[in-house]
Formats: sequence, C-alpha cells, structure tokens
Amino acid sequence: MAYAAIVLAGGAARRMGGRDKPALPVGGVPMRERVLAAVADATPRILVGPGPAPAGVLPVRESPPGGGPVAATAAGLALLDPGVPVVALLAADLPLLTRPAVGELLRQLGTPPNAPPGTPPNTPPGTPLDMPPQVDGVCFVDASGRRQTLCGVWRTDALRAALDRLAGRHAGAPLRELLAGLTVREVTWSGGGPPPWFDCDTDGDVRRAEEWAR
Repeated sequence: MAYAAIVLAGGAARRMGGRDKPALPVGGVPMRERVLAAVADATPRILVGPGPAPAGVLPVRESPPGGGPVAATAAGLALLDPGVPVVALLAADLPLLTRPAVGELLRQLGTPPNAPPGTPPNTPPGTPLDMPPQVDGVCFVDASGRRQTLCGVWRTDALRAALDRLAGRHAGAPLRELLAGLTVREVTWSGGGPPPWFDCDTDGDVRRAEEWAR
C-alpha cells in the first residue's frame, strides 16, 4: 500500500528537562532516525519539529511552534499531495518501531471491518459478503487497552476532514479531539520482540528501550 509518513518531533519533553528528546540515542541511533527508518518506504517522509531532518526527509515546523500534535499533524498534511491515500502518523520517540509493525498496521487498514478470516486486503464494499465500509485508521493498543494513536496509520482524507472540523483550534488541541468520530481499528501487537508502540517519556523509559534494543 502506498503511504506517506509524518513523524512528530515537537514535544516539550518536560519530564526530561526540556531536552531534544527525539535526538537521544537508543542503540547508538537517535530515536527520530529509528522511527524514520521504520518507514523508509514511505513517500514522502515528513519530520515536524525543531530538529534537523536527515537527507531525503522533508522538515516542517508546526504553527505556532510547540502548538501540540494537532497543529503538527496539520503542518505535515499540508506538505502532502492530494493523491496520497494513507499516512502513518508517528511520535518521534518510538525507538522500538519496526517496518514489520508498520506493515501490520497497513495490512489491517486495508481489510474491511468484521471481514471473515482470509479476506484479501482492500476488498471493496458491495462484494457478495456485503461488508461495511473500511475504517478511517488503525492504531496499536497497549496491554491495558489504551490506544497508541501516535503509532498508527490513517486515511489521509479522513484526517483532512477532521482537521477541517477543528479549523482555527489546532493549537493546543488534544489528539483525541482530532480523532473523535473517526472509525478506528485497534490492533494488539502479537509479533516477536518488544512492543513497537513503546514511547520514551522519561530517562527510565530510554534505559528500558536500550535494554530491549540490545
């Protein structure tokens, strides 16, 4: 499935003393670069935040700077061509994210809700199975059932429509307000290795990620 990727790197990292958290290394590689590597096949890849962008990645800053995830999402989407159908929306502090994990999200997005086992991805509505419309997005959930919305893939048109509903209120808006009303499929990670949605909010989280990354 063709897709783009927007990596959000503009958080304040208050629990880590305001450091440039996405630049912190895990396994010798900055976290934001590990996330970008997990979506190496996305076109384009967009990094939203103050840090420098690696070669081949489009940099942009949210408006206002530090305006939160909805403002950052709007800044990233503004760089996408209208024909881009799907976008991965990812936090920059997911050092354990892998390409297989992203691939599972894309696969789940392409399968209609309540489809019988073995149904091919991208089976359209109106088939003899009379399936309901496809979902607007897919994200991982942790063991407690909490959605990891910045570790997901979304239909671009659905995100644009959600942003339009929040017109003039992007700055400071929580991501759950942007995604309210969208049809979301929740996916638990059943693959090998550590959970790809694990984010690093504290120094302890970084140390734990380092142990997993060995």
